[in-house]
Amino acid sequence: MEMTRKRLIGTTVVAVVLTAAAAAYGWWGARNSDPGYRFGKVERGAITAAVSATGTLNPVTAVQVGSQVSGQIKEITVDFNSEVKKGQVIARIDSESFALRVNQAMADLEAARATVLTQRANVAALQAEVSRAQVNLADAEREFQRNKLLHEKQFVSGAALDKAEFAFRAAQELVNTAQAQRAVGESQVRNVEALVKQRESQLAQARVDLDRTTIRAPVDGTVVKKSVEPGQTVAASLQAPELFVIAQDLRRMQVDVSVDEAEVGRVREGQPATFTVDSFPGRTFQGTVGQVRKAALVVQNVVTYTAVIATSNPNLELFPGMTANVRIVVATRENALKVPNAALRFRPAGTTETRAAGGDGGVPGEASGDEAKGGRGPQAGEAIRERLTRELSLNAEQQSRLEEILRETRERIRAIPSEDKAERRRQSERLRAESRARIAEILDTQQRKRYEEMAASGAGAGRAAGTSGRVWVVDDTGRLTGVDVRLGLADGTYTEVVGGVLQEGTQVVIGTRTDKTARAQPKGGPRFGF
Repeated sequence: MEMTRKRLIGTTVVAVVLTAAAAAYGWWGARNSDPGYRFGKVERGAITAAVSATGTLNPVTAVQVGSQVSGQIKEITVDFNSEVKKGQVIARIDSESFALRVNQAMADLEAARATVLTQRANVAALQAEVSRAQVNLADAEREFQRNKLLHEKQFVSGAALDKAEFAFRAAQELVNTAQAQRAVGESQVRNVEALVKQRESQLAQARVDLDRTTIRAPVDGTVVKKSVEPGQTVAASLQAPELFVIAQDLRRMQVDVSVDEAEVGRVREGQPATFTVDSFPGRTFQGTVGQVRKAALVVQNVVTYTAVIATSNPNLELFPGMTANVRIVVATRENALKVPNAALRFRPAGTTETRAAGGDGGVPGEASGDEAKGGRGPQAGEAIRERLTRELSLNAEQQSRLEEILRETRERIRAIPSEDKAERRRQSERLRAESRARIAEILDTQQRKRYEEMAASGAGAGRAAGTSGRVWVVDDTGRLTGVDVRLGLADGTYTEVVGGVLQEGTQVVIGTRTDKTARAQPKGGPRFGF
């Protein structure tokens, strides 16, 4: 009797276990055959688009201090991190040879000045010769005139008259000769006076070179780099050797950020930015875009542009050269209706919708079916027309021309061959740029200003106004239904919904449960522990 009861209990336990195993296996099979869906909610809240990049912290002004003369470093009076004032002596080069050059230049100058005095004395002597020749000339002229009168009265012979005339002519030539010699002497004086100026310049240059052996700080600041030591020889030839680098004010810093060419159009001066550095994990520093440089940097066929982020460093915590991870806020929406990006990326099995090359569903760059086939689609074009008409207050003529421009652009985009996706995308962007230029031409001054603001806002959102997308919801019968929406600003998690029938609180499909569980579930069937 006891054995029968134990056997019955054992049989019952085995049956219960097998039943539980069968139920679990059926549940596991049903779950894998009917995956179900994961849902996200359409919400309202702030949404911010940002450009992320990396850069290097640098002083606003960093001055390289070099040497304009060659020689051996004799003394260095500063070190790394030394605070210096403008004009402060920071190093000295051996000045002995330069002092000797100064002495030589001084001696040459004194010799030239003595030569000037000698030449001036010669000029004075030549002037005396000119005066004596002029006196002789006057005497010869009187003698000639006297003899001439006497000859007319037949008191002297013709020979005496000729001799007097000859003496007069000779005296004239002597005066001319004396005057020429005086002119030569004066020229020599001017020559040696110029030589004096040359020697003065050489002396000044020698003194400048002597002064340059003393290296002084050009600005107030901090020594952030020292490249030489006492005893080292520097050679200044075509390029001055770098001795020090002085940061003018480390309390004002900047981050030089390399922004990809695909993102630089969204960056504007004055936009707020935040950045982090590895030295201070968990801390966020604030900054502002101060400049977007138009000089392109090409490294291995990658084109980037430099954006300068101005920031403050009051506690001198940030050091030059630190790598900063920068986030530039390019646009912000408050109380925006937003949908999870995962919902825009979701595609039910069997659908044939196409993503644009490089697209990521709800993130900027994805195209709807109409866009991928060659344009923005009639719904997107109608949305653009409605928005421009409403926000720019277009008159009837402007609306007619706008509709014509949008229609022509859409047709030209659809006519682009679709074999090369990259070329197609490039030509599409070119046509859209032409369309924007044509639209701007039909606007007045105020409308054009507002249109440019809208275009900048669209660029900041990373998505052209009216870009369409699709999300999926489960209706009351349990079937999936696609809902078309127009999208605006996007960040890494959510995208703004600017048009469509979606309402706040709507549950949208973001994936299937098998997407999440298949990776964690072991293959081959469920395992049970007894």
